[in-house]
Amino acid sequence: MDQEFSKKRRSTLKKIVASLGVLAMPPIVLSQECTINKKRKRLLKIAHITDVHISEDNNAPERFKKCLKDIKAHKVDFFLNGGDTIMAADYGHITRDQVLSQWELWKALRKEFIEYDMFSCLGNHDMWWAAPDKADAMYGKDYVVKNLGIPNRYYSFKKKHWYFLILDSNNKNAGSLDEEQRNWLENELLKMPKEANVLVMTHYPILGVSTIPYGGSHTDSKYITKLFYKHKDKNIHCISGHMHLLDKAVYNDVNYYCNGSMSGFWWGDGDEDSAGKCWYHETPPGYTILELFDDGSLKNTYYPHIY
Repeated sequence: MDQEFSKKRRSTLKKIVASLGVLAMPPIVLSQECTINKKRKRLLKIAHITDVHISEDNNAPERFKKCLKDIKAHKVDFFLNGGDTIMAADYGHITRDQVLSQWELWKALRKEFIEYDMFSCLGNHDMWWAAPDKADAMYGKDYVVKNLGIPNRYYSFKKKHWYFLILDSNNKNAGSLDEEQRNWLENELLKMPKEANVLVMTHYPILGVSTIPYGGSHTDSKYITKLFYKHKDKNIHCISGHMHLLDKAVYNDVNYYCNGSMSGFWWGDGDEDSAGKCWYHETPPGYTILELFDDGSLKNTYYPHIY
């Protein structure tokens, strides 16, 4: 009886949440701020979109455009794209034509917000490993780098006193940095002055909460967190995606934000574990607005969408 009652209660709650839609989901602020400096000045406002998983299915392109309209209303300075931009190229059965069509669709949608700079990282589903030959121009990471219009699989840039480090998580033991990238990251951090404001973007979470029950974390979290500890004189924040789940963590004064996916349940309705239509477990589809301040603080606000 108790099991039957719980099952009915869960079903009823799902229906209530689904019917309320956006009214039930105001923006979710994940900032790790104990105290707020009232005199701080906002330097940047950035859209963080991740796990778009674009495809022609489920009217995803038109729904994506509606999300873009909402994001533009925030008057952001630029976009950060956290990977898994296309639905999937990494499975063994994916053909060349399927990969080409997914990227052509993304390029067409990119024109919808071409007035904004976009800085992307590689997601695990973006690479075509099933190419007939490693010498094939479409094989692996270089082809994704080209389609995303980024300088390299990992890179850095600076805007308004903030340093940005865009990392490639897609290496041995899924969710890790290769030796070449480790050396580069160590040198990048060494070059930064004390009290530098730093935002690190990865696809896989470096450290998270949702990865405890579901997996999916960086497998070299120990190395990265110890490296960050060596630079505890800096204001370091990390953002990620991959999980399609929303969480926050703080460790050694470094803030880690795993933001939900724009596609939610891959633009589908969901399954028996979805708390609402198109949700992945308890996280609705959405996008994030990041506000970066002159004192090194950051405000991470997640906006669920109902498209």
